[in-house]
Amino acid sequence: MKYETIIGLEVHIELATDSKIFCSCGTTFGAGQNNNVCPACCGMPGMLPIMNKKVVELGMMAGMLTNCHINRYTTFDKKSYYYPDLPSSYQTTQWFAPICVDGGVEIETSKGKKVIGIKQIHMEEDAGKLVHDEWTDTTLVDFNRTSVPLIEIVSRPDLNSVEEVVAYLDKLKTLLRFAKVSDCKMEEGSMRCDVNLSIRPEGSTELGVRTEMKNMNSITAISKAIEYEVARHIDALERGTETLIQETRRWDDVKNKSFGMRSKEMAADYRYFPDPNLVPIIIDDEWFESVKERLPELPHLKKARYMDELGLSENDASIITSSRALCDVFEGATKVNGLPKDTANWILGECMSTLRQKKLSADDLDIDPAKLGIIVKMVADGKIVRNAGKKVLAAVFGEDVDPVEYCKANGLDAQSNAGEIEEAVKKVLDANADTVTKYKNGETKVRNALFGQVMKELKGKGDPASIQAILSKLLD
Repeated sequence: MKYETIIGLEVHIELATDSKIFCSCGTTFGAGQNNNVCPACCGMPGMLPIMNKKVVELGMMAGMLTNCHINRYTTFDKKSYYYPDLPSSYQTTQWFAPICVDGGVEIETSKGKKVIGIKQIHMEEDAGKLVHDEWTDTTLVDFNRTSVPLIEIVSRPDLNSVEEVVAYLDKLKTLLRFAKVSDCKMEEGSMRCDVNLSIRPEGSTELGVRTEMKNMNSITAISKAIEYEVARHIDALERGTETLIQETRRWDDVKNKSFGMRSKEMAADYRYFPDPNLVPIIIDDEWFESVKERLPELPHLKKARYMDELGLSENDASIITSSRALCDVFEGATKVNGLPKDTANWILGECMSTLRQKKLSADDLDIDPAKLGIIVKMVADGKIVRNAGKKVLAAVFGEDVDPVEYCKANGLDAQSNAGEIEEAVKKVLDANADTVTKYKNGETKVRNALFGQVMKELKGKGDPASIQAILSKLLD
């Protein structure tokens, strides 16, 4: 029997704010344990929350990016449950009137394009973190993460494969990073995912028994967990290996399998009730429009513009628009030199190569766009050769170095004096008479070797176009 996999995701996004959702404590990742805490975020009796306005604005922005309806009247509620990292024994979240509802994003996979529905986006506070790596019999609690602002993006069960899940998460990550809603660094926990999964016979409309895997923060783990759970569900149905129950499970990266944690709670188990300490938030037209005006040009619109107006290939435009940092550098450099195709080639070639060597991502590209624009222009104009351009790029990457002055100080200006180049070409041809004979007998590929020898003679500073022209004059 063939089965269909039904997947819904709850994606928790840590918002890019300097302070927590209801107090002024910082949100810096990696701070000393229990340094970013106060009585308010630790839920001490008598402490009242103060709403962080930026959290609401970033929540609105996330909804706009994902084509959601923004509720102009939105409220906070208390979700009651006990866990050691939740000092107040409830989480402040949104249940009855979330800030965003009824949206969707388009993804593209090997099977084509598909819209993944979004049920809602709601604001909430994060919990603390249990620390038990250093002791076998003790668990400590770090409350730094308590009350760090989150949004939870709840998809509809429209996903049917690992490929679609990965495409959906990548799409969310790109959109949210573009608008600087979040850095979405999964390795730092600022993007975490709960996977709700069931299977059913193909053609059936009835959903199967659902399991949830909590707090996964890597694409690899999510992919392996889905594949494992699908196989486990099919085995249970076809071979009777176990009885499926609605439950929450934990994925173990070391053992590459999931383990049951507890039966899945229903909404009634959390005893949601309106938070009496937080007044409803009313979003008027002026506030709504001010947030909307701050939205950047979206990736798919940039991609179309890069292709239509700047002549980039679809592949180059797709890669550049996958990162806000790449777009910013590309547009800034192109504004300086007016060479979009050359600039794109340098970004996708030399800049990306440098990032890989430094084990950095595209979002970590740290170069002044104007300086890159100057480097690309100097190479295009023949003022320096490409290899020299690579040296200049390495020097200015993340540093306050003037590319023009660096070239002068290090003697990297291209040798374009026709007389000196011709003298070097003649010297190489005289020293490689056998190669010249092969070329004249039709082995044209050996010309590349001669070109390389001339460039070596000129210590890598010869103008390539001038060298080729003189080679043609003397050989043909």
